[in-house]
Amino acid sequence: TRLGVAMGGKRETFDGLSGVGDLIVTCTSSHSRNHRAGLLIGQGIPAAQAVKQVGTVEGYQCAKIAYAIAREHNVQVPIIEQLCEVCYNGQSPLEAVSKLMGRPSKAEEEIF
Repeated sequence: TRLGVAMGGKRETFDGLSGVGDLIVTCTSSHSRNHRAGLLIGQGIPAAQAVKQVGTVEGYQCAKIAYAIAREHNVQVPIIEQLCEVCYNGQSPLEAVSKLMGRPSKAEEEIF
């Protein structure tokens, strides 16, 4: 949401079905290749190998691109950053979650 708003999008778009709704389906559906790849990565299979096994995984490439765009716009995207660490730098998912959970809490309004 933070990145989309920084690029001129409306927060409401990301908070609705086209944003959060799509994300929930992608993360939870057994039909989702992103979901299947995530399960494999969570089981300790390296991301590149999981993607090769599952086939096309949109989130794998999108994470790298979104992170690059966020850096260009000076926008913090901690979840995407940790996703890239897991997918491209070999960080364990457990370490990524630990880093995210260790961040200071903020009210959502402080973010925008």
